[in-house]
Amino acid sequence: MESWLLESAKGIGRLFLNPLFYWAFILIIFTGIKRIKREREDFGIKVYDLFSEWKYTWGVSIIMGLFISAYTLGVGVVLTYPVILLLGAVAILLSLTGRLSLLSASYIIGIAYLILLFVPKWVDLQSILPSSMSMNIHFSGLTSLLAILLLAESIMLFRARKGLTYPELTLSKRGGWVGQHHLKKMAVIPFFTLIPTGSLTPFADYWPYFTLNDETYSLILIPFLLGFDHIVRAHEPSIAATELARSTLLLSLLVGIFAFSSIYYSVFSLIAVLCAILGRELINYRYRIKEQNKAGYFQSTDQALKVLAVLPDSPADRLGIKAGTFITKVNGTRINQLEAFYHALQTSGAFFKLEIINKEGEVELLQGAWYQGDHHGLGLFFTSPPHNKQIHNTAEAEG
Repeated sequence: MESWLLESAKGIGRLFLNPLFYWAFILIIFTGIKRIKREREDFGIKVYDLFSEWKYTWGVSIIMGLFISAYTLGVGVVLTYPVILLLGAVAILLSLTGRLSLLSASYIIGIAYLILLFVPKWVDLQSILPSSMSMNIHFSGLTSLLAILLLAESIMLFRARKGLTYPELTLSKRGGWVGQHHLKKMAVIPFFTLIPTGSLTPFADYWPYFTLNDETYSLILIPFLLGFDHIVRAHEPSIAATELARSTLLLSLLVGIFAFSSIYYSVFSLIAVLCAILGRELINYRYRIKEQNKAGYFQSTDQALKVLAVLPDSPADRLGIKAGTFITKVNGTRINQLEAFYHALQTSGAFFKLEIINKEGEVELLQGAWYQGDHHGLGLFFTSPPHNKQIHNTAEAEG
């Protein structure tokens, strides 16, 4: 027990030697800054805070980290330093594109696997790392991690059904402005695994199961960068999240079956990786086709305005109004255009009344009061020309 506690402490210390640990924080800040800049261009105000994509993932990250650690240590998954460094390098390179959709375990572990398989001498390790840092790889252990991390991705998508999605405005193919949401999250999942050499010795005949010719082991805490970003234009975001989560869960089960089979026939580890990459691409392709074949979900009608987003802590947020709600009347006045909406609000005095149709199709009557410090009106955003375009057009008209 003493040796395990000592190696655990060392393993946590090794986390701070991993460049991916520091890069994750840089990426989180960069992603938030980029989103806020777009929010100000579209709506003239910051909608969500800087760390929004990350901070609501902590619970899943910790639980999945403990689950993966229990698996890797219980079964005995050994990763060498070169493999860990390669996984980090692939994650960093993919994140440089600015696309969180590439931070799927399918791509990070899949690409690293293919490099290790087909380019085993991807760097002259002996000239950089000590000779004790073996290049030995057990591909079954790597693909089993891939299956579990895909499971974590599906859980994050399921949780995104009730979480935040990020609105923006974009031009349609016909040249009109349409509203859409980004179903987007990024998480850092820390988990323990074994590395060759250390004070830990096998405690059972089978342990460690996924290793090659090593006799003693140590622990290392690895940060795994996981993310997704899906554009939702034609569906209600919670429905889109559920469909994507189910597809990803099925993919994780399929990859898991091939990973388990690779214990007996090594070729199945390659099949598992190809399945993960192609399966992820197929999920993304089918989702995009569904989005293209439907009309915009956030478009207003001749009878009402449809809410694209709600500003946190605004009067509308306090009333429980959600994205996708129809606003039919303001202070007794029927509205179907933004100008009529803002004009009706100006006649409200200290109180305002709304008639809405919620996402369940039910008519509701809401009443609220203005409070000191309230800003940006009710805190409702609709599909309209972006804020910076409106300012530009006003300046041209005045000029």
